[in-house]
Amino acid sequence: MRRLLLSTTGWLLVLVGLVLYPLPGPGLVVMVLGLALLSRYDPWAAARLEPLQRRALVETRRTVATWPRLLVTASVTVALGVSGLVWLADPAQPAWWLLPAWTWLPGGTWAGVGQIVSGVAGLAIVVWARLALVPEESTSRDMKTLRGSGR
Repeated sequence: MRRLLLSTTGWLLVLVGLVLYPLPGPGLVVMVLGLALLSRYDPWAAARLEPLQRRALVETRRTVATWPRLLVTASVTVALGVSGLVWLADPAQPAWWLLPAWTWLPGGTWAGVGQIVSGVAGLAIVVWARLALVPEESTSRDMKTLRGSGR
């Protein structure tokens, strides 16, 4: 019964992730979570998940390895999350918008909610990555470099 529940939930998350993928929000994260659930019982899912996990950790570590990278990553993550407030405010399409009306804030309110949730989750991941993936020595070295005494 547990296997059936996890497999069904995993496939459901993969399908929802595929639907959400083109919209602003957590489509890719939802897909990977589904794949992670499927990998508990299905060897083919585990084989596809392992390289994704390895690559994700390497790239995540790289984006927070130095203070300048950490600040840029955190700033962009916060900006993308906050931009979801535009979707929630739902302003009228401006006169300068040359594209068709359906391209103005696609997805409506729930796309905005998805962006805000993604921003919060992304910021939590940035904080976790800095604390868990970057060794203490490099953090101390980066602080000295920022202060100008790291020669």
